[in-house]
Amino acid sequence: MNVTELMAAVRPAHPPYRSARSTDMRLRVLHGVPLARPLSRMRETAEIVRQAASGEKVSYSGREFQIPLPGGEGKPMRLAMRAEHDIPIYLATLSPKMLHLTGEIADGWLGTGFVPEGAKKAYFDHLDAGLVASGRSGADFDICQGAEVAFAEDEDALRAMVAGRKKELAFSLGGMGSATTNFYNNAYSRQGWAEVRERLQAGDRDGAAGLVTDEMVLATTLIGTEDMVRERLRVWSGAGVGIVRFYPAGETLDARLTTLGRAIDLVRETEGEAARLRPVERR
Repeated sequence: MNVTELMAAVRPAHPPYRSARSTDMRLRVLHGVPLARPLSRMRETAEIVRQAASGEKVSYSGREFQIPLPGGEGKPMRLAMRAEHDIPIYLATLSPKMLHLTGEIADGWLGTGFVPEGAKKAYFDHLDAGLVASGRSGADFDICQGAEVAFAEDEDALRAMVAGRKKELAFSLGGMGSATTNFYNNAYSRQGWAEVRERLQAGDRDGAAGLVTDEMVLATTLIGTEDMVRERLRVWSGAGVGIVRFYPAGETLDARLTTLGRAIDLVRETEGEAARLRPVERR
């Protein structure tokens, strides 16, 4: 884990609950497109982006996309500015087939709902199968994981932090989808956390939050004392995370920047303890 490859998002760490649902519902509501054939859509999108970033004229004929669209006077065009460096493509994916595709065609994975202790079966086995299919290894691929980071100065502060995040985690575990399709819940279920969804679908948010343990909150965040966050970063690095995205907590911009600075200092402390790990067979 290298601080020079750290991505930071300085925004409030607690976004409001989303009104639109994920997967097919979200695509139809916010984007006006169906979920049909997501694998081919993702593959073709990546190919088009790579072509555009190369500086060449964009001309593409696929199952999902035709550029230029046939039947008009349009001709292939190139972007006004060519990238000076190769632009890596990272995909934020959750389902086994989409994870396989990510390992096959992408330069990295943007982890969501990542718990290192259950990541091999839930995520890495699928990513690694895609890498093997493309003739690559873990050394050719970035694991980029993000989480909220917050520092508690004592046990009382830590208990308050953890308690305040249980409803949010419950929503992520069970509310990010419809009653029939929920990729977030499926991913968490592969890590052993399947009980929360039924409570949320029944409208019982308090009951769902009651099923979230302190350990679940701590496993999915970088919340704790400085020693706890430092140790969690070591666990991430040992699991294969090479790039970390911090979402610093704080009520003001200054507070979030202070939290971010402390987190970066911990990365600097830990980066020399172990080489960056990207094994094909991860823990």
